Amino acid sequence: MSAPTRHARPWRRPMVGRDPDEQHRASTPLELLFDLTFVVAVAQVSAELAHAIVDGSDVGGAVVSYLMTFFAIWWAWVNFTWFASAYDSDDVPYRLLTLLQMLGVLILASAVPQLFEHHDFTWGVIGYVVMRIALVGQWLRAAAGDPAHRTTARRYAVGVTAVQVGWVAFLAVPQDWQLPAFVVLAALDMLVPVWAERTAVTPWHSEHIAERYGLFVIIVLGECVLGATAAVQQTLQGSEGLSVALAVTGAGGLLLVFAVWWLYFLWPFPDALDRDSGRIFAWGYVHYGVFAALAALGSGLEVAAETLGHHEPTGSHGGPDPTSAWALAIPVAAFLLMLTLLGRVVAMTTTADVVAKCGAALVTLAVPLLVPGLPWVVLLVAAPVVALDARGVWQQHRAHRLSSQDAGITG
Repeated sequence: MSAPTRHARPWRRPMVGRDPDEQHRASTPLELLFDLTFVVAVAQVSAELAHAIVDGSDVGGAVVSYLMTFFAIWWAWVNFTWFASAYDSDDVPYRLLTLLQMLGVLILASAVPQLFEHHDFTWGVIGYVVMRIALVGQWLRAAAGDPAHRTTARRYAVGVTAVQVGWVAFLAVPQDWQLPAFVVLAALDMLVPVWAERTAVTPWHSEHIAERYGLFVIIVLGECVLGATAAVQQTLQGSEGLSVALAVTGAGGLLLVFAVWWLYFLWPFPDALDRDSGRIFAWGYVHYGVFAALAALGSGLEVAAETLGHHEPTGSHGGPDPTSAWALAIPVAAFLLMLTLLGRVVAMTTTADVVAKCGAALVTLAVPLLVPGLPWVVLLVAAPVVALDARGVWQQHRAHRLSSQDAGITG
């Protein structure tokens, strides 16, 4: 009989908590594969929002549907991410339950058009419940394998199951009551971790969590890249070919995506989470606004592409089409405000930082009112974000220089 290879592993392992101080903890290949299903889901919800804005029939209703659907996508991803940070046993049952969660994501993604067009939540709820019940199985395994956190794991299993009963009952709610019922159920869903972790905090890893959230930022920014590409593609397919509008829109879209990426990753979130882990729930929940704003920015860039591809309509005084312009400015302003709140939650921002970001958000919202021509709106909406990037880089340089001087004096 041949000896086991060094890669051999048992098909089932006890699910015990991982070391929260583990060195060089990074996302696993399974986590990255899991994220690919969310690429599809985010793409679906962003595209549906863009189509609704272009059609202009019920933009307010589309925004509400977007926020509701994006919550389901985001919350399912959050729960898997935090569980995996604490209990990634990577054995066969763990992988199969993750596969079941991936199936739920794809069911939800497939149901997005029906949800937007007909307010039909049936398959969306089915997909969501599949994801969440698979997670219940993971928590029951954790309860059996980790005595130190058994009560916490059982609370998660009981809480998640109870809320899923509520989501199934949600399908019988009359349409006029769906929004308040959704808000109540979403709040109950978010209270489950708060209640469960009061007994014992699960062993999540700060660097791993910060990396995972950063990867989700990359996922939603992928929609922005797709929107910028669509703007270029729409114009190239037109009869006029390469134009100033194409150049400005393409450059502005790429600059905007790059600028918001840079601004988010200026923040040393792992250090902040280690320093003030008591605010971790608020930090994680505020990210819903960050992610939703960035995914909506992708929708805005798609709207700009559609507008340019069909000969840009203009508003009063020769300005750009108001809907297309606001579809870009509002998500950027919302991102800046959510990032400001995120920094305040973990005590990483000064009053000057708050003023700078809030001021940049106001400037962003003023661009559609002052700038004639949608391509120039795309370009100039990026300007306040670029200014914040420059300010952040200068602050980091100055802090590094001061710390080097202090080290030299100490030495």
